[in-house]
Amino acid sequence: MIKKLTFLFLGMLSTTLFAQDSFQLGLLKYNGGGDWYANIETSLPNLVKYCNQQLNMEIAPEQAVVDVGSEEINNYPYIHMTGHGNVIFNEAEALNLRSYLIAGGFLHIDDNYGLDQFVRPQMKKVFPELDFVELPFSHPIYHQSFDFANGLPKIHEHDNKPAQGFGLIYEGRLVCFYSFEADLGDGWEDQSVHKDSEAIRTKALQMGANILQYVLLGEPNN
Repeated sequence: MIKKLTFLFLGMLSTTLFAQDSFQLGLLKYNGGGDWYANIETSLPNLVKYCNQQLNMEIAPEQAVVDVGSEEINNYPYIHMTGHGNVIFNEAEALNLRSYLIAGGFLHIDDNYGLDQFVRPQMKKVFPELDFVELPFSHPIYHQSFDFANGLPKIHEHDNKPAQGFGLIYEGRLVCFYSFEADLGDGWEDQSVHKDSEAIRTKALQMGANILQYVLLGEPNN
């Protein structure tokens, strides 16, 4: 509960918070048979290391695995969701995720290729009244410590489509960021996993850092 109360007010705090308050990232575990554990070994841990070194954040080095239906979800200001396959939220899980997001939590969905057709209808269970909207390149999430003038960077090629960043916006607040056709999580992994260049991996890590900074600080003047 302490972490929940903390991240509800992070948008009003300065960047000095990074050196004062440690927190942990959560990896969402879901049902349906999809590989929620894709990239589990090095993806988020490498992002944490990068943010701690480059932005002086004090994120706990170990990620937490949290079930979508668990009350423990409220302990984490940022929840990461990824995978390639099927996703199923039952009614209680959808309600739990909705409550978490409305209360101030943030969900980052990163399509690891093949997730799109499954995750969209499940998020519709969470927010029946909302649709994913593509965020403009001017959105603050692209302009935190690192500037992405052309929006979401393209990390891996899949269907020769441009990378797109979508969002669910509840009462004026971005509660869910969906990175599509980008594969940020693969770019966060060790270089030996996908053999990505250092330049590509750096772009992925910088965008991930922007997302976390946005979660912590919110939009300017908030």
